[in-house]
Amino acid sequence: MRDRLLAAENVKAIDWRDGALYLLDQRVLPSRESWVACRTVEAVADAIRSMLVRGAPAIGICAAYGLVLAARERIAQGGDWQAAWEEDYALLADTRPTASNLFWALQRMRDRLDRLKKHADPLAVLEAEAIAIHESDREANFVMAQLGMERIRKHQGNAQAILTHGNTGALATGGVGTALGVIRAAFLEGLVEQVYVNETRPWLQGSRLTAWELAGDGIPVTVNADSAGAHILKTKGVTWVIVGADCIAANGDVVSKIGTYQLAVCAMHHGVRFMVVAPSSTLDLMMATGDDVALEARDPGELLEVMGQRLTVEAINPVFDVTPADLIDVIVTEKGVVERPDTAKLARLMCRKRLH
Repeated sequence: MRDRLLAAENVKAIDWRDGALYLLDQRVLPSRESWVACRTVEAVADAIRSMLVRGAPAIGICAAYGLVLAARERIAQGGDWQAAWEEDYALLADTRPTASNLFWALQRMRDRLDRLKKHADPLAVLEAEAIAIHESDREANFVMAQLGMERIRKHQGNAQAILTHGNTGALATGGVGTALGVIRAAFLEGLVEQVYVNETRPWLQGSRLTAWELAGDGIPVTVNADSAGAHILKTKGVTWVIVGADCIAANGDVVSKIGTYQLAVCAMHHGVRFMVVAPSSTLDLMMATGDDVALEARDPGELLEVMGQRLTVEAINPVFDVTPADLIDVIVTEKGVVERPDTAKLARLMCRKRLH
């Protein structure tokens, strides 16, 4: 399966070359493919904050590269560069408060610097660590795709309809994707007849990004309004809802794109299985429940422009919501699969040291 997915890799959104971070600008897809070069930590922070790059795993990868760029500049300035570097660390940490992968990647880079041997080149070591973070996410995607596909085949071995929300593919990760990686693998195995994609307002990650990725792979895809999700589950024979996550709490609560919670409620009502796919770096065992996670909100103005007219009412624009663990059938990570997640099961999962 890995080789088949490798051959099907058609989208790449993050490229580290010639000492700079190149990012595919997701704000302008699918109308055009435009790459932006980030040569400073400030540019990387702005790319994350402005949604030029998005998706929890991708944000973590970019932040790691951002710290490489920061180290290069601080070392060139001389003096106590590590103290100054901590300011850059804080700058990146402040970009997106909910994505666990961001803080995981930043901490991994700091830990690597703390283990630096006396005569080692800090810039080379940090660059190697960032590249390792990128490559490990790509490998994790392959493993999760296989595990999730096997779970789909176990419960229903013929071609079926799947519904997804947000964007969890190559644009959001360092590889073929989390939830979208599973869908890609299942399609290659003849297990997917149709994919329904919630448009995912207000940034339309579903209709702009996920549909673009799936169509590019030749996977049958249909976009629907977010408010049609329950109707799709009721009438279209959907057997799985498959989504990603930005943070998973110790008890299995899942923080994901706004609208995921209501989709999980509808899935349970209609007897549709609900799968969450995320690397282990998304699990934050320091968060007892999803209620402990800081949920990001964006500018209400994103909701107040309708058909070219500005509404004169108040709006709220939450980016994420919390899906309780008891609505989730299975969590798929590169370390393994957890059915009906709870605190004990996730703790055992995180004790595993290697990929499944």
